[in-house]
Amino acid sequence: MKRTIITALAAMILCIPAFAEENITAENEVKTEKTKKKKEVKYNENGDIIKTGINLGPLPVVAFDADRGFQYGALLNIYNFGDGSMYPNPKSWWYIEASAYTGGTWNLYLNYDNREIFKNTRLSICTNYSNESALDFYGLNGYQSIYTYALDDFFKNNPDEFTFDTSVKKGEKAEKKFDNGNGKAPKGFYRYSRQSFRAKADLTGKIAKNFYWEAGYTFYWLKHNDFTPTGYTPKDGSLYQLYQDWGIITDSGKNQFVSALKAGLMYDSRNIQNNPTKGIWAEAHAIVAPKWLGSSTDSYKISATFRQYIPLGTDKVVLAYRLAYQGFLGKNTPWYLLPFYSNMGYTRDYDAIGGYRTVRGLMLDRVQGLHTGFYNIELRYRFVDFKLWNQNIAFAVSGFTDGAHVFKGYDISNRTGAKPELYRKYIDTSIKDGLHASAGAGLRFIMNQNFIVAFEYARCFNKQDGNGAFYINTGFLF
Repeated sequence: MKRTIITALAAMILCIPAFAEENITAENEVKTEKTKKKKEVKYNENGDIIKTGINLGPLPVVAFDADRGFQYGALLNIYNFGDGSMYPNPKSWWYIEASAYTGGTWNLYLNYDNREIFKNTRLSICTNYSNESALDFYGLNGYQSIYTYALDDFFKNNPDEFTFDTSVKKGEKAEKKFDNGNGKAPKGFYRYSRQSFRAKADLTGKIAKNFYWEAGYTFYWLKHNDFTPTGYTPKDGSLYQLYQDWGIITDSGKNQFVSALKAGLMYDSRNIQNNPTKGIWAEAHAIVAPKWLGSSTDSYKISATFRQYIPLGTDKVVLAYRLAYQGFLGKNTPWYLLPFYSNMGYTRDYDAIGGYRTVRGLMLDRVQGLHTGFYNIELRYRFVDFKLWNQNIAFAVSGFTDGAHVFKGYDISNRTGAKPELYRKYIDTSIKDGLHASAGAGLRFIMNQNFIVAFEYARCFNKQDGNGAFYINTGFLF
């Protein structure tokens, strides 16, 4: 019965990408009666069907992110496995996506990865345009920026149609929550808007077994503005506006450019790129973005990431963990670079520390500073494998804990002396940042070791970092 239910669920998920998939042989065979016969199926040592040629994976984007809302749109994965000699890793890969979130964000992505254009060198290109009209901004330096849901912080005038949580008795210090139908306080005070275009091209070349050099170029165009909520007026404006009043942010509304060169080293002994069950993947990079290269402001950054995948007696049970760090050097680092965590290769840069790709459960952009780090520890169990419609299908569950920390903060002193009472209300530089930690669990559907759909829930240990968060997305976190 259990296997029947799992097979039915797989069939539902597979119905769009599997029916649309095409397998085109590398030899471009002539369409004769012989080629119309059923293609011979080959298996690798693990019992997986070896995929060859071009595999198309179109899919509607229907997802949920606790920070941005429901996501809708369409995506297309194009995997080229060639003769199958590299399966489950593709020889080249295209990723195309157009999507939007109900929270006020829309994205366009075009990514390309190729292992064959240059001999012994891998080419990875990632491009993205985003219009984020309601992006979260909780201040800088973690717990030095005080996050609150207190009722009096939000409203200048209370419209008659708004109702409030009457379960909190008058005078109690417990959090009072605004009720506009979903039981949550509006976040207009903690929002701003950002437009961005980001592009990068990276090369990865082999030095020796499992050792590689990496080099590349990254370009950002960014523009930030205030967020104007509808239906209510935050009493104190917005935190983003206050940061401008205090002289911490001085470039709102301006076009900002980042033009950077990158170089680094990588060790990669993973057995499978997108669904590893053993090996180590470690990287260290230096990123320089001087004004003479086209950047609006000089900035210099170093980053390091260590990931390991440990099979516990079998490749069905894997302990995986990731340790990540990045630090900006120099005194003039612009604030708008702090949210981004840089990656090299086929993975695009992360928008922020917090959310699905970094620290699950943590509010997006909750942790920003000059030197920051985060970790993920995850136990993965692939509890079933089977073949369906000539596809390799698996389901896996996981339990995890994530966390982040600001090691060195940004200068968030009140440089203008304006609104000192509000500065004391929302910033306390005497506080040292602590660990922003969460825990959760997830379920994943895996097809051909590459196409992965994830369902995850995480909850933070500190209410300053947010409440529970649910995600529907693609891939493994790392």
